[in-house]
Amino acid sequence: MTVRHSTSILMRAVLFKSADVERIHSGEITLAFRRWKRPTVKAGGSLRIPGGTLAIDSVEAIELSAISDRDARRAGRASRASVVTELDQYPNGTLYRIGFHLGTGPDEREALQRHDRLNDSEMAAVLKKLERMDRHGGQGAWTGKVLREIAAAPGKRAADLAVILGYEKMWLKTHVRKLKALGLTESLEVGYRLSPRGRKVVQRIK
Repeated sequence: MTVRHSTSILMRAVLFKSADVERIHSGEITLAFRRWKRPTVKAGGSLRIPGGTLAIDSVEAIELSAISDRDARRAGRASRASVVTELDQYPNGTLYRIGFHLGTGPDEREALQRHDRLNDSEMAAVLKKLERMDRHGGQGAWTGKVLREIAAAPGKRAADLAVILGYEKMWLKTHVRKLKALGLTESLEVGYRLSPRGRKVVQRIK
């Protein structure tokens, strides 16, 4: 039975690990299992992830015994046992199987990237978000540091940026995605560059 409820894309339970996001983009992962008191996505809805949007195909309430090894592989796990072990960390709630595929619709971040005529309240809101990201990133005031380095060396590989900045590569890639979610950076075939919005924000940071 497909369960339909309103979507809330900010709930912790629908977030994916960075490694899983990469495999979703490659098409390897098309299924997820979550325990919820009530579903936080709906069939026919969408969910934004770093670098794109998921189209939700199905949301089904199931029993644990219904998970197969094939389902586990579609969820990016080696076996059914691996899925069960992960689910054991969240024993409360109803078990749901969520099917999805990477959507092809427009990415709203592209509009943000082009929007560089920020008024005072818009600029203050962006700077406040950056301050909050600095507090929670575990690396001090990293946002301005990363943005300025991308501005100085557009197209530089993430691995090289990480060495220059003194960060672990996967940490850097994950947190640059957060800057992209604010419309401040753009991904290139290799590396990143600042968007028009990002250039305006960096001028204010300086």
